Amino acid sequence: MNSEQVKYTLPEPPRISIVVPTFNERDNIRPLIDSLNEVMDGTTWEVIFVDDDSPDETAKEIRQVAQGDPRIRCIQRIGRRGLSSACVEGMLSSSAPYVAVMDADGQHDESLLPEMLRSLEEADLDLVIGSRYVEGGSVGQWDSNRVWISRVSTGIANSILTADLSDPMSGFFAIRRDILDEFVHKLSAVGFKILLDIFASSGRPLRFKELPFEFRNRTAGESKLDNRAALDFLTLLLEKKFGRLVPARLVYFSLIGGTGVGVHLVAFTLMFHLLEYSFLMSQLFATLIAMVGNFWLNNLITYRDRQLTGWAWFRGLAVFCLACSVGAITNVGVASYIYSGISLWLPSTLAGVLMSTIWNYATTSFLVWRRAT
Repeated sequence: MNSEQVKYTLPEPPRISIVVPTFNERDNIRPLIDSLNEVMDGTTWEVIFVDDDSPDETAKEIRQVAQGDPRIRCIQRIGRRGLSSACVEGMLSSSAPYVAVMDADGQHDESLLPEMLRSLEEADLDLVIGSRYVEGGSVGQWDSNRVWISRVSTGIANSILTADLSDPMSGFFAIRRDILDEFVHKLSAVGFKILLDIFASSGRPLRFKELPFEFRNRTAGESKLDNRAALDFLTLLLEKKFGRLVPARLVYFSLIGGTGVGVHLVAFTLMFHLLEYSFLMSQLFATLIAMVGNFWLNNLITYRDRQLTGWAWFRGLAVFCLACSVGAITNVGVASYIYSGISLWLPSTLAGVLMSTIWNYATTSFLVWRRAT
């Protein structure tokens, strides 16, 4: 049989790709796929799980299920974390004309997906959003504290948007792929609220529709909402509000540097006045304590997505202290030079502080926490 006699039947390409970011969601994978099989009957679809190297072997579970179903795909990310960035990678890996995003934990109503797809295909829309706050929607069995936090977060999120969204914090939506391609390079991909990032980055009004759904209780696993998630939300707001002028990392770095001044003064007071060390020794110890504190906080907060551990932490500390020592010399040099010209101590001092802050931020970002993002 020659090659001209062989005929291949190609599978029909998916109309929609459903992107599901995961971290420790092993027990939720099969129930979600079963639900998608029920509600997506009648259209071609695929589900793309983007797993951040879950310790519970979520990716392994996905690949096992995918052995019997080619519509199931798995992207396993090593050394990277973040719900929004996972969503972006999953959406970009799709060739379908429409892409949906939802959670794996059973809290989003998958039965809404066919209506989302119909709305995008039949109406002149860019996005369709599952909303908890339009008529017919609900937050389910949330306690009053979580409801209050959600309402406050929604109000803050709307402060950076021009669109009249009832639920900008929703993680359940569908979008035309060609619309995503228009502004994907502008996305911050920070934190866990990709929809907010999309609207803040689009550069033009997006045509959207909100469909009501009831937020359900998680079926398995644990919630990912913690202090880190709150900090990521704040980072996204800063990036979208001031990112063109001042990066959010520089804001955090500067604030932590300010706390370092206080730590230095307290440490010096204790060493010099209470323990009666010499002035020089007190200054040296206070400087060292402040530098270690600044490094620890920056590693924990400013560069939490590139956090150093183990021996890398100690190496990073050494490089950080060295770079900041040069920054201190820069501070003194710049301040002295300007003061010699204008004889005004306050602007001279501020100029020195500004220069040393920029130096410290730039050098430590490159030398200590350098990593592709």
